[in-house]
Amino acid sequence: MLEQVIGFFLSWFANPSILGIGLAVVFGAVWLACYRPPLFEKPWLWVVLAASSILTLVGIAFIQIPLQTWTGQALNHLWSQEVLSRWLLLAGIPAILVGGLVQEGSKFVPVVVWWWRRGRNIDPKMGLLIGAVSGVGFGIFEAQWVHNFIFASGWSWESVQTSGIVALGGFWERLFVVGYHTASCALAGWGLARGWGWQFYLLASFLHAFLHYSALLMSRLLSSVVQTELLIAAWALLVIGGALWLREREPAVVTEE
Repeated sequence: MLEQVIGFFLSWFANPSILGIGLAVVFGAVWLACYRPPLFEKPWLWVVLAASSILTLVGIAFIQIPLQTWTGQALNHLWSQEVLSRWLLLAGIPAILVGGLVQEGSKFVPVVVWWWRRGRNIDPKMGLLIGAVSGVGFGIFEAQWVHNFIFASGWSWESVQTSGIVALGGFWERLFVVGYHTASCALAGWGLARGWGWQFYLLASFLHAFLHYSALLMSRLLSSVVQTELLIAAWALLVIGGALWLREREPAVVTEE
């Protein structure tokens, strides 16, 4: 398993592509602009952004993958492959929940550290903005990994000409997933500042799990590729809308030194 984990970790730095990285940065900038965090007034926010990307990758590689492997092994001891395949829509839920808990928890760490350093008392709007920055950090990092893999696999504009709009599905999905990562961590940051840290962490984790459940639906042919991408976009927009609504209803951020 260690070899698998290390290989996965290193894959995030393989096949770098200027276009892939550039697209990821543009996607992140578009969504982050909706929250308007004080990135230049408070330079430490850049540390939050960078820390989130690395911490979440470490969490996925060294916590999520082993836990999901052990979960799968436990299910295999209880039921046969035939039974698990037949009940995949239920059997796949534990692994998806593990992914949500680990990824949302890893993204949340920089926000919790800042909240702790401020004496566990931060402005709710500032908590939301810190969360947005932390979320977009991982969103950009994950998007560049996916984009680089797409380009390394031989994607070109000829793919669009031969396959149609479906060939753009990977980029479409990343656009909205980056928005989701930004919004879910923003919600968790707002909840932490309001005194509901663990509740909003769990909320973000379950929202994350629902987003990934779409892959199970597609694997059982219950939704097409296009339908799955539309479902992901709709769910992400719902979460994004909730985060931005909270941002606009909160008063101006109390000045913090």
